Amino acid sequence: MICTLDEVLRETASLRNGGKRIVFTNGCFDILHAGHVSYLQTARSFGDALIVGLNNDDSVRRLKGASRPVNTEADRALVLDALRCVDYVVLFSDDTPLHLIQSIVPDVLVKGGDYTVDTIVGAEDVIRHGGQVEVVPLLEGRSTTNTIAAIASGAAQG
Repeated sequence: MICTLDEVLRETASLRNGGKRIVFTNGCFDILHAGHVSYLQTARSFGDALIVGLNNDDSVRRLKGASRPVNTEADRALVLDALRCVDYVVLFSDDTPLHLIQSIVPDVLVKGGDYTVDTIVGAEDVIRHGGQVEVVPLLEGRSTTNTIAAIASGAAQG
């Protein structure tokens, strides 16, 4: 379900009342590839509902440069929402998902293996509220940057 922060807060309150574990991750997810899918499936395995905070187009441009995103926020949200492992997609406009994390207070915060717990935005907040932070290994050689380079060179990736 693609939703606003208010909608996801209502959903998570209901899930928590039912004893469910809430998992949160975030990213740009510009060109979805096998690394993203593997990562999201693993993230979902840590709980009962996975919320994906998705950088909006302006945020992606600030983080990745003027040529990004390749796909619009509406398209990226639709693709993520179609994945069986993703329960909720929430767009955000900040450079980091800190406000989302502090508002949702997930039971589990997940980031990819290119991070360490001490560099993950919101990790302290989640841990302070009794939650856990998981760092998931990335699928080697899979990245949006590599995909864009492969498209530009005409080479297959993976």
